[in-house]
This record gives sequence, C-alpha cells and structure tokens, in this order.
Amino acid sequence: MAGAYARKPRGSKNTRADRAAGNTALFEANRKIILATQSICGICGKPVDKSIKYPDPMSPTVDHIIPLAKNGDPTSLDNLQLAHRYCNRQKSDKILPTAKVIDENRKLPLTENWLTF
Repeated sequence: MAGAYARKPRGSKNTRADRAAGNTALFEANRKIILATQSICGICGKPVDKSIKYPDPMSPTVDHIIPLAKNGDPTSLDNLQLAHRYCNRQKSDKILPTAKVIDENRKLPLTENWLTF
C-alpha cells in the first residue's frame, strides 16, 4: 500500500521516540505511575475522573510537557503529566507559555477566602 497510510518499516527514522526500541516498556511503566499518583489535569488544573474510558474526551491520558516534536524526553517522569484527552489534543505539540505546576501534596481548598485566613 502506498501513500500517506503506508506502513513504515521497523527501525525507520520516522518512528516516535516513545515507541523506539527500549522506550516502550519504560514509558508504559511511567504511564502507570502517573495514572496511579496524579489526579489533577496538568493542563487545565481540573480533576480527572479516571473511571471515564477512551474515546470520551474527558478520559485520562498522559501528556508530554515538552512534546516529542520539540525534543522532549519520551520516558522521563519529569516530562510526563496527567491530562484530559481533550486538553492534550488542544495542546497538541505546543509548549505552554506558563507551565502550571500542580502540587499534589498541598490539598488547598478552592473556595477558601484567603484574605480572612
């Protein structure tokens, strides 16, 4: 089959970095860690319901903070974050201008009036 949908031969230079030899198992292990330990979308900052299954747009997925297209590390835990599938698709291969850092250890209330705290 020729054209845009032709299957690329193994070892092709056009393979994704996270699917290259040796990276798949490490990425999958780190993906499981992210899904088990994080609960907030790293892009929009809202909670992610892990019971929602693919192909729902709000289903959980793992996002590369620095995209692979921009030479981000495909397997590093520091480059992976939990995200909604919708948010991840909207972000695409962009690097967000202000990276949101979600600190899971600080469970701060969202409705607290901090002026009177």
